[in-house]
Amino acid sequence: MLITAIISIVSFLGILLALVFAHEFGHFITAKMARVKVEEFGIGFPPKLFSFKRGETVYSLNAIPLGGFTKLVGEEDPSTPGSLASKSIPVRFLVLTAGSLMNIILPIFLLTMSYLIPHDIMQEKVLIKDVATGSPAQIAGIEPGDTVLKINNRKVINRADVSYLIHLNLGSEVNILIQKQDQSLKVIAVKPRWNPPAGQGAIGIAITGMESTKIRESYPAWEALPLGIRHCWEILVLFRNEVTSWFVRQTAPQLTGPVGIATITGEVAKGGISPLLAFAALISINLAVINLFPFPGLDGGRLVFLFIEWIRHGKRISPKKEGLVHLIGLITLILLIVAISYFDIMRIIQGENLVP
Repeated sequence: MLITAIISIVSFLGILLALVFAHEFGHFITAKMARVKVEEFGIGFPPKLFSFKRGETVYSLNAIPLGGFTKLVGEEDPSTPGSLASKSIPVRFLVLTAGSLMNIILPIFLLTMSYLIPHDIMQEKVLIKDVATGSPAQIAGIEPGDTVLKINNRKVINRADVSYLIHLNLGSEVNILIQKQDQSLKVIAVKPRWNPPAGQGAIGIAITGMESTKIRESYPAWEALPLGIRHCWEILVLFRNEVTSWFVRQTAPQLTGPVGIATITGEVAKGGISPLLAFAALISINLAVINLFPFPGLDGGRLVFLFIEWIRHGKRISPKKEGLVHLIGLITLILLIVAISYFDIMRIIQGENLVP
């Protein structure tokens, strides 16, 4: 139990610090290129453990390893020389979005590495166990006992592939290559639903795995890179589909805080380096998208003020008012993280599984 906890914490902190560094470096390098004065580039939150100054910038390592910051001069106030706010709207847009851009570029490298490194995968025959009455699958002609071979011309290796490829195409027609019990092959077109009846799933099938074997695979670099790029894009599509489903189903998102993510990281780490890299890529993309949400205190919140300034033809909102809004947003975010972490801890204490 102690070893598992240590693995979870070390793996989580290693991933978090790498992702935070990439994010803050994006802000840092674009600010330097735009001649914006960077007062401090910090990994972790104060109190400081170690720092040094080079040029105009203090570089610090801090005690609370749950984030980082790039402190720019005059983020809201254009009166200070070398301030961010004194720059043009396109320059400020670039600096504000550069962190999220880095968190999207980094996963391409991480996913490419995950394909390069030899890793174990489960290979199995995927059978249709049940088909819901009136579901898209039944209407299309899928029957219990059918074997799923391909979805949209991509080979199905295991049950996870079926779920992944169907959720990747919610609301769009997919072509499923089925092998019938008489060994005949048939391509069946099905449209996965955004809001299926409870317990049915997107197309209304229940599946099971047969003849399972564990195989070890890796890819050469010329194949791993395109796979990494495709996987990165598909994670973005899955994220979009998940957000869309919140509105379609009118359900609240399932939130997980640092404690929950650390627990899941520990479980993923048991599978080796390759799945851990893929999980880090997933977290990085989530961090990129969430940071662009139009919420005060996040990069997206600052972009909202930038957009308001643009539509008002350069007329700014008072720096004091903007600063106050971002402060309130930051405090709200911290309280939300604390609350989510509390519920994660309670779920762990009660023995609930945090791993999807």
